[in-house]
Amino acid sequence: MSKVPAPVSLVNRYIIDFLGRHQPFSQVEESVLEWFAGQAVLSYFPDGTRILGAMDGIPARYFVIQRGEVHSAPPGAGDTDAGGTAPLTAGESFPLGALIEGRSVVNDYVAKGDTFCLEFEKPTFDVLLAQSPHFAAFCTRRIAHLLQESIRIARASALEEAYARNSMTAILASMLRGPPVTCRVDTPLREALAIMHNRRIGSMIAIDDKDQAKGILTERDVLNRIVLQELPLDIPLAAVMTPDPITIDERASAFDAVLAMAKHAIRHLPVTCGRKVVGVVSERDLFAVQGTGLREAGRAIRRAADLDALCEAAAGVRTLARNLRSQGMAVSQLTQLIVTLNDRLVERTIDFVARDTSTPLPDMCWIALGSEGRMEQTISSDQDNGMIFEPTPGQSVEACRQRWLGFAQKVNSSLEKLGFPLCKGNIMARNPKWCLTLAEWKERFDDWLRNPTPEALLNAAIFFDLRAVHGNIALATELRAWLADEATKRQAFLRMMAANALGTRPPLNIFGEIAVGALIDLKSQCARPFIDAARILSLAAGTTATHTAQRLRLDAVRHGNTLEAEAMIEAFEFIQGLRIARQFLALEDQGPPNELRISTLNELDRRILKEALRQARKLQSRIKVDYAL
Repeated sequence: MSKVPAPVSLVNRYIIDFLGRHQPFSQVEESVLEWFAGQAVLSYFPDGTRILGAMDGIPARYFVIQRGEVHSAPPGAGDTDAGGTAPLTAGESFPLGALIEGRSVVNDYVAKGDTFCLEFEKPTFDVLLAQSPHFAAFCTRRIAHLLQESIRIARASALEEAYARNSMTAILASMLRGPPVTCRVDTPLREALAIMHNRRIGSMIAIDDKDQAKGILTERDVLNRIVLQELPLDIPLAAVMTPDPITIDERASAFDAVLAMAKHAIRHLPVTCGRKVVGVVSERDLFAVQGTGLREAGRAIRRAADLDALCEAAAGVRTLARNLRSQGMAVSQLTQLIVTLNDRLVERTIDFVARDTSTPLPDMCWIALGSEGRMEQTISSDQDNGMIFEPTPGQSVEACRQRWLGFAQKVNSSLEKLGFPLCKGNIMARNPKWCLTLAEWKERFDDWLRNPTPEALLNAAIFFDLRAVHGNIALATELRAWLADEATKRQAFLRMMAANALGTRPPLNIFGEIAVGALIDLKSQCARPFIDAARILSLAAGTTATHTAQRLRLDAVRHGNTLEAEAMIEAFEFIQGLRIARQFLALEDQGPPNELRISTLNELDRRILKEALRQARKLQSRIKVDYAL
């Protein structure tokens, strides 16, 4: 290795410009970055040079690659061993973890080809860590910052500007244009309509003496309830308004408003502070720029008169999901939207079957299981569902079961026509094993908790994520509460479930690297470690949450490790994003919806995936310690 001296002023200018093009230095405070650049030494390493090794003890220098590649490989590994892992390239640095923790590195760092690095002494690194909050945050939450950079690059298109102008993360209070236009419930209809016409607004909020929303009248209501019914205009507004309208708090996000509109198939939402109406947001406000078609999707589901129309609506949901994904919508928001609309599709399907068979829905609860139960559906998720039914007085349980099985058969078949594939493992309500009374479900769960056989553990990983979708919701609520209480008492079961979860290892080698040419399963190898670990943490704590991110956040609150949990959640959601992207491609190439070849990812996304899988390994280590495995 040889040092390359150069005039300080020229080197400084070059180093500042170079660092400013890469994370985390691109956001380091300008004065701090200028000082840091002045401490750099440019070093050259010929091909095959070991820059830093596991046998060198605690590292004394921090390296930033300026040009070339550096491979991370087990000590003493040859060139062939190192070549199969993703290399570090220009702008990447090492060894962050070892410097922060004051330990030796695990791997050898070897130059591949002619390589130049910027070197900084350990005291310089420590000063940067102390002086730059952004650099310190990057060191502790690398994946979050890498994800931000990935999103920034993905949005470098015409859609970026449109999406930025109408961000789904905006707080509703910031979107309100002024005080709401309202009137009292006893206002004559003629006067209310005149105000709507003069102010050019699409809805009128009826309020009481405390400015609380008591009803809403929209332009569509005027046609359907007034004009077509030929009502006189001197009647009070209360006679034609929709009473007790859905409202939303001003602290909610634009995306929360999107979900509410999709769920209830409405276009106007009164915004409240406390219970007082402070404004109104409309679908036009939220989607004037994006034109995502959410209204059309929700309206098509609501207005579908038969299964054929509902099939068209289901296709519209998939098209909407593709459009929102292309516009850069966050994965967590996109999956919530997919789940919300899919739930509406399931509800309408059940309603159709109930109508055609004269079936009383209050006597049963349709439950979602697996990814549906966790509200983590992707566009290729198959059916995982079951049923809780109440026996009819005067009839045997078996007679009731046979009637409900016929009902479930029709629902499952109808959902298949909508594009929800039948479960290959037959985990569906039409299966007598999963069409049970509340007492039978408790007995089934209790047997699994007492006898954690491999089959019981597999079933628990699916059924313990249950969520009510339609019908008598109280039945599922009681079952979830019972399970949450019982699981905390069954430490032997939880330990067996933990051991079973550790059997699925993230596709990293023992040195934390991932092979560039590897073919991985994003669902079973990458997402599942997060899902399984979060489920165990939730069951052990006795919570009723089913969503993986929610489970991790609740655990973080209990243990005070919020920052660490957020990094894990970001890692999980990145993997979910890769799954959704791959599934859209699979619709075209007909390939496996969850399989991904690492070589198809760009350099940044490969780096993020590696960090995400390391978070999965870290979460599994936590489970291993908790249960002494």
